[in-house]
Amino acid sequence: MSIDNLISEAVARAVKELYGVECDPKSIVPQTTKKEFEGNLTIVVFPWVKAARKSPEQVGTEIGNWLVDNEPAVDRFNVIKGFLNIVIEPTFWNSVLKHIESTPDYGIIPVTDKSPLVMVEYSSPNTNKPLHLGHVRNNLLGYSLACILEACGNKVVKTNIVNDRGIHICKSMLAWLKWGDGITPEKAGKKGDHLIGDFYVLFDKHFKEEIKELMAKGMTEDEAKQASPLMQEAREMLVKWEQRDPEVRSIWSMMNEWVYAGFDETYKRMGVSFDKIYYESDTYLEGKEKVLEGLEKGIMYRKDDGSVWADLTGDGLDHKLLLRSDGTSVYMTQDIGTAKLRYADYPIDKMIYVVGNEQNYHFQVLSLLLNKLGFKWGKDLVHFSYGMVELPEGKMKSREGTVVDADDLMDEMVNTAREVSCELGKLDGLTAEQAEEIAETVGLGALKYFLLKVDPRKNMTFNPKESIDFNGNTGPFIQYTYARIRSVQRRAAEEGIEFVDYMSVQPNEKEISLIQTLADFPQTVAEAGRTYSPSLIANYVYDLVKQYNQFYHDYSILKEEDPAVRSLRLTLCDATARVIRTGMALLGINVPERM
Repeated sequence: MSIDNLISEAVARAVKELYGVECDPKSIVPQTTKKEFEGNLTIVVFPWVKAARKSPEQVGTEIGNWLVDNEPAVDRFNVIKGFLNIVIEPTFWNSVLKHIESTPDYGIIPVTDKSPLVMVEYSSPNTNKPLHLGHVRNNLLGYSLACILEACGNKVVKTNIVNDRGIHICKSMLAWLKWGDGITPEKAGKKGDHLIGDFYVLFDKHFKEEIKELMAKGMTEDEAKQASPLMQEAREMLVKWEQRDPEVRSIWSMMNEWVYAGFDETYKRMGVSFDKIYYESDTYLEGKEKVLEGLEKGIMYRKDDGSVWADLTGDGLDHKLLLRSDGTSVYMTQDIGTAKLRYADYPIDKMIYVVGNEQNYHFQVLSLLLNKLGFKWGKDLVHFSYGMVELPEGKMKSREGTVVDADDLMDEMVNTAREVSCELGKLDGLTAEQAEEIAETVGLGALKYFLLKVDPRKNMTFNPKESIDFNGNTGPFIQYTYARIRSVQRRAAEEGIEFVDYMSVQPNEKEISLIQTLADFPQTVAEAGRTYSPSLIANYVYDLVKQYNQFYHDYSILKEEDPAVRSLRLTLCDATARVIRTGMALLGINVPERM
């Protein structure tokens, strides 16, 4: 049993015995005592003041005295207004450490047959360009969230919906036909997604030239866009695609395969994966069918022009278009179709969409529509909404060809990690292969940690130089601390140090603080799962690492002469390393064994 649960149950017994009040121990949540007060855990006593008919100070004192008399783990206490600060008996922390050390997968709740099934959708790329910095944040948040939810005892299915149809795809296809001269990724020596992205940019370049020429002839910008021969060709190609024209479909399939191969490389290097990938080209017709079914049931209505709408004014929203007058579907319809296919594939209990905050309204509408159409999880779907990520130079603009490419960004991070590590001597004595592996681990760890440590709801600026710093709240600082602990453990093994019983050792203040932080890990994972917040894990691991480094700086480990104290400290090293490794894995970050 964790120390928090132990105290919660003891306080529940105290309250019942002292005041005759029955309360669920789960409703009593001890907090870590603020640093300015003496104590390890703090209980708020205000909930029982009315039943006791006494002042908060009196209630706190009575509960504190009861705990000292009846709970061996409690050494002493103090009361500040309505806050009961509890000091845990120092040697009791040894049993807490022993529990942590002896618990396989500490902090992780195992998945069972009865676990709820949560589906997490993330990535959602378009097949007309490579993944960019915005996708990087999306993928890292989605993958980390899936790991955290699984650690909280949920079955998790990671899904991706690929936007592989529409006018933007036709733009790349048309540009390739006009100016590609049969080029392939192999001939170009380029990843397929980059090659197709080049043609998307090329289309836009020629399109802008046409607009300029037409405006010079007296057209307005809107008139020029409508009259553009290039755009008309792209629209005609889309119609042919919709009509399943064999030639258009053949080019579409070939170019998409190039892009998928490129995406796969990027995902692999980024360390993210999916259990199931859905394609918009498969789902948009399913959505249309579901909307027409809703029309028959009176959930939707048809206008005189033939378009189909949903009236959501009764839900505080507006009227939402679902099928255009020509019968073609909109994004909302496609999302309904994707939901239909997913629900057929999996017994979903909760659906989480990892999509930027510019789509907040879209998911409000989707939730209402899915609920009206009978999807049991529709009403409670979660839109994991996150803010925009920028580089210090400014926003990304893919149509102008200035997109911050995910592959280039990862290359830059690894190169910077290699340079910084060399300058600091972190790669000394390693083979070229080991040094390269560490540069990759540190560079990608820096990228992931910097993006995940921030509250996802906030817009953020990603600064590559700041992220690769071996001091401060960064991935490399945490990774280096882990490697330092592993070095201590290797030296202990080389020296043949034997572990002895440490239960009678009275740990010092920094050791107690470190054990208490380790004891908070399961609660932190649970809270991160409850609030969908990888940043809680990131900042917890940083705090743990800071405390370990203070302990490491102040106390000898291998040179400690008392075998019991040395064993306590080596056990602390091992437990800290395990929690760092587990916490970073929940963020999708690897930790190096040596640096």
